[in-house]
Amino acid sequence: MRSHLLNDATAESYRRSVTEGVERVADKLAATRRPFTGVTPAELAPVIDAVDLDRPLGDSSAALDELESVYLRDAVYFHHPRYLGHLNCPVVIPAVLGEAVLSAVNSSLDTWDQSAGGTLIERKIVDWTCGRIGLGPAADGVFTSGGTQSNLQALLLAREEAKTTDLSRLRIFSSECSHFSVQKSATLLGLGQDAVVSIPVDRNKRMQSVVLAAELEACRAEGLVPMAIVATAGTTDFGSIDPLPEIAALADEYGTWMHVDAAYGCGLLASPTRRHLLDGIERADSVTVDFHKSFFQPVSSSAVLVRDGATLRHATYHADYLNPRRTIAEQIPNQVDKSLQTTRRFDALKLWMTLRVMGADGVGQLFDEVCDLAAEGFALLAADPRYDVVVEPQISTLVYRYIPENVTSPEDIDRANLHARKALFASGEAVVAGTKVDGRQYLKFTLLNPETTAADIAAVLDLIAGYAEQYLGETLVHA
Repeated sequence: MRSHLLNDATAESYRRSVTEGVERVADKLAATRRPFTGVTPAELAPVIDAVDLDRPLGDSSAALDELESVYLRDAVYFHHPRYLGHLNCPVVIPAVLGEAVLSAVNSSLDTWDQSAGGTLIERKIVDWTCGRIGLGPAADGVFTSGGTQSNLQALLLAREEAKTTDLSRLRIFSSECSHFSVQKSATLLGLGQDAVVSIPVDRNKRMQSVVLAAELEACRAEGLVPMAIVATAGTTDFGSIDPLPEIAALADEYGTWMHVDAAYGCGLLASPTRRHLLDGIERADSVTVDFHKSFFQPVSSSAVLVRDGATLRHATYHADYLNPRRTIAEQIPNQVDKSLQTTRRFDALKLWMTLRVMGADGVGQLFDEVCDLAAEGFALLAADPRYDVVVEPQISTLVYRYIPENVTSPEDIDRANLHARKALFASGEAVVAGTKVDGRQYLKFTLLNPETTAADIAAVLDLIAGYAEQYLGETLVHA
């Protein structure tokens, strides 16, 4: 079995195996004609259940043959231009190259003696991102598993900086369109979901700063502690960006930690034309960025960044076997001192390779393309009497619903839209997402693929209308 260990004696076997795997995936990508096969859980589960993990196949080629039927054949392919569903992006080749390197070398980014140059590369990427945000010379941060963990760590720091032992007095303010991880973090931090004050949004789905001001004042009047304001730069449903300068001013006035969840909107940091949409983010105390959304990186690639690197001490624990206190005096750079995780992948290498090959402008131009496409998609929807579109996009998300000509029942319209989404997914012709707006069922395009065209959007809208009309026709016939 030692023949399967990656080392100097098996380097050639590694080369052959990985090359074969890459060739198979490349062939699959080249031959994929739709984003999904439409396979159901009931169809695929027996195929995977039939695999006996206690009877190995013996070689990589056989395992790759099997992988075709249990995964590659039915995977959802985000690179396809008619994948318009969730916040999943096609990935750039330099980042995939970085993924291959980091997986093989397998550095763990917790301590210097496990990663060496990897530690410094991650720190360089963190410094670069902090510079793009404008957080200042004391800024720092660390890579995380994703936006949920980044938001959790940011709110942990905010809780500790609030300097009160009475957790029942702490309050977090975020918009009604903010990510669910804000409520989840409040629960994990011992505050409870009731500690989160939901601020209504305006017609553009942006936090109403006037209401925020009133709620902050009420909080103070009740003897409560405004622990944090979470502004969102790219909401999951609408891509809306909260009014960051106004929120920053209120955070200053009330002495409140300002966190910006820019998991989605962080791509604007590299945009040659839209960076101004993030004006005010430089005043944040902490920022979440998900490079695996709008920087076209493979999952996972996220970070939490802070204005004052000293606040990261709230996540620091010392273990004699890992990062003893003496390493501080010896100026040994251990990233575990900043992280909620211990063992941690070298995910920063993917963005490093991307920047060294493409440059920030190259990434930003790709994100600009999908933002431009969203504007075209909005124009199509606004001009199409079959559809109601909720809001003009700030970045690359469109929320809309099919409105049948002769049906007035809101419940029937909801069911028609839900059916159309399910039927489209089952067909494999395209993938769209869904959500609710004011309690009603809507559909959603999340545009992150520069290869998608306005013609693709128009074609998918026709498919949706067809499935909805088919459902309504059958329903009315049998009513």
